[in-house]
Amino acid sequence: MDNNQNRFLSVHYQLYTIDDNGEKSLEEQTSREHPFQFVSGFGVSLDALERHMLALEKGATFDFTLEPDEAFGQRDPAGVHKLSREVFAVNGKFDEENVMVGSVIPMTDPEHNTFMAKVVNIDSESVTIDTNHPLAGKRLNFCGILLENREATEAEITQIIKMLTGDTGCGGCGECGKGGCANKENGGENKEGGCCGHCH
Repeated sequence: MDNNQNRFLSVHYQLYTIDDNGEKSLEEQTSREHPFQFVSGFGVSLDALERHMLALEKGATFDFTLEPDEAFGQRDPAGVHKLSREVFAVNGKFDEENVMVGSVIPMTDPEHNTFMAKVVNIDSESVTIDTNHPLAGKRLNFCGILLENREATEAEITQIIKMLTGDTGCGGCGECGKGGCANKENGGENKEGGCCGHCH
């Protein structure tokens, strides 16, 4: 059995993007009270992030950078779509409350698969959405401290399986809705409903 499978990892980190000039911009951060917690081997986190964490012992600090191909890939122009405003109508009226520039909304494709898309433009006839991950094409710098690295319990493994199969409202980290971390979209603060970004 792979010794790196089913490890319980608890990480307190700051995530920065790095632009072409080397300037860093904070994208999200956890708190020690609500760290990013996951079980290895389930695809909950970035593969490269998981590899870095598994190589560390409890209490170790880290500071490393991932290139786009190690993180969320390159931006794909084909991921940008212009759709009729009628697609976003509720009871015959355009959904102005939820569909606005900058909002991230759930969409469904013809095969009934659900995905998230960011609204990038709205005009009198159409809505332009971007299905690329918000961090696609970005160099990512992670720094922080590994709070825990141990064998996961049966209960923790069961919980992560429930998360992945949709039995809870989170895509993996378990901190959605608890203010577990902060990102730009919630003002850079730990707020109720905060999410680590790995669930998007």
